[in-house]
Amino acid sequence: MSEITIRRARPTDADRLTALIQASSAYRGVYFAMIDGYAVEPDYVERHEVRMAVDRADDRLLGFYALVHEPAELDLMFVADEAQGLGIGRALITDMLDRARAAGITAVEVVSHPPAEGFYLQVGAERTGTRPPQPKTPWEQPELRFAV
Repeated sequence: MSEITIRRARPTDADRLTALIQASSAYRGVYFAMIDGYAVEPDYVERHEVRMAVDRADDRLLGFYALVHEPAELDLMFVADEAQGLGIGRALITDMLDRARAAGITAVEVVSHPPAEGFYLQVGAERTGTRPPQPKTPWEQPELRFAV
């Protein structure tokens, strides 16, 4: 893999972001309900800070996140299956924290996909609680916070 670039997503990237979500093997089985029918819409990309990691050589999408500023939340975070373990997630979190700091945000909340909790803890988040089951997510979800 060549070098990566992290850049702001454009509304025209919405379909690419949606395709990455829908292809994620982390959401198969019981967790499929979380992404079933979910789509990143162009207006979502316009309203929030959505940043994507792409391969510089071919502009292949490797991962992305969405930072909602008010209230401060890491709303979406996905890394392509083939890019897992290459440091893409860590690079995206570093970028997200830098962007939050620049915006004057002091803490970023995360409601985690249960299997992703370990990753978030490794990159500096702390567990703050548990979200009870919801209609679309009938299991508890870890709540975490990044101090910025």
